[in-house]
Amino acid sequence: WGALSGVRPTKLVTRHLLAGGTRRSADRMLRDVYYVTPARRQLCLDAGETSVAAYRRQQPGDISLYVGIPFCPTRCIYCSFVSAAIEKSGHLMEPYLQALDTEISAAAEGLRRNPRRVRTVYIGGGTPTTLSSAQLRRLLETLHSAFDLSECLELTVEAGRPDTLDPEKLRVLHDCGATRISINPQSMDDRVLAILGRTHQSADILRAYSQALETGHRDINMDLIAGLPGDTVEGFQSTLRQVLALNPTSITVHTLALKKSAALFYEKTASLPNGAAVEDMLTFGNQALREAGYRPYYLYRQKYMTGSFENVGWCRHGFENLYNIYMMEELHPILSLGAGGITKCMADGRLTRLSNPKYPHEYIRDIQRIAEKKREVIL
Repeated sequence: WGALSGVRPTKLVTRHLLAGGTRRSADRMLRDVYYVTPARRQLCLDAGETSVAAYRRQQPGDISLYVGIPFCPTRCIYCSFVSAAIEKSGHLMEPYLQALDTEISAAAEGLRRNPRRVRTVYIGGGTPTTLSSAQLRRLLETLHSAFDLSECLELTVEAGRPDTLDPEKLRVLHDCGATRISINPQSMDDRVLAILGRTHQSADILRAYSQALETGHRDINMDLIAGLPGDTVEGFQSTLRQVLALNPTSITVHTLALKKSAALFYEKTASLPNGAAVEDMLTFGNQALREAGYRPYYLYRQKYMTGSFENVGWCRHGFENLYNIYMMEELHPILSLGAGGITKCMADGRLTRLSNPKYPHEYIRDIQRIAEKKREVIL
């Protein structure tokens, strides 16, 4: 990435194109001003063009909605998100949902006073499908009742862990309006999955994907991570080939970021691939995904990434996840609900952030104060 140190390099290209620049002039800017290599320039240009197309689909008053469910079956050793493993925090799930109902009601009340058009909804975490089928149905029905979703273009649910999925939950998601789900292998190597602390195997990923298709889901994303402990270039290549054989509509390739809030930072349970190996993984992924008909639609970088590389969302034409673009490129306001949610307000051309408490017990404790802020927030 040359002289670029920011986490959103696509913003440079998006702004350049919206100001009347061309792909050619944007490429020269990345090359001559920031010394970005050809492969990264191509990623950035492709994603920037998609961001511009998403920007032009907007109308004044558009917003997106994020809902956080900070629970997982187990906590992966690389995870730096606010996520509680249910063996320790499962007793908080029902009180958390009750608090979330309160915040949803307050936010909906605020939007009635300052109407906005909800264009995308993203339910993330954690792993939202850690909830029971009944809890998932209740949450989705509450969102439909509280907000006008009649002009919503997409409703994504992170169904990432196959050990949280069964046909009943997948039917609930489909019947309650989920238009896009994620089933996230991270790796298809059972040995690597065990190192990560996951309680499923690659066969469970194949089973969950098949069940998702059988219950009517057609827009399915799958996440992979390059640079996982114990993985190799050959192992990553095998994982990607297996995922490509499933033909999902989108594949997101992350680069491992080693953060202090992750157990992996302190517990070196297996050797980590070095920067050169991760570069080989990403180079293979770039070529294989393009050859299979996928195109980069958004990207971002994080601190402490192996080799200072990037995370890239790849999709087939027409299956861009608009929420990811709007959120990462900060193209319109994001109303965030739940623990760890960061609402992004864009009043008078300025971006301001309103953060919820990170942890479920803090969120439950402070819900009345949180709800009052949501009644007053102006997006």
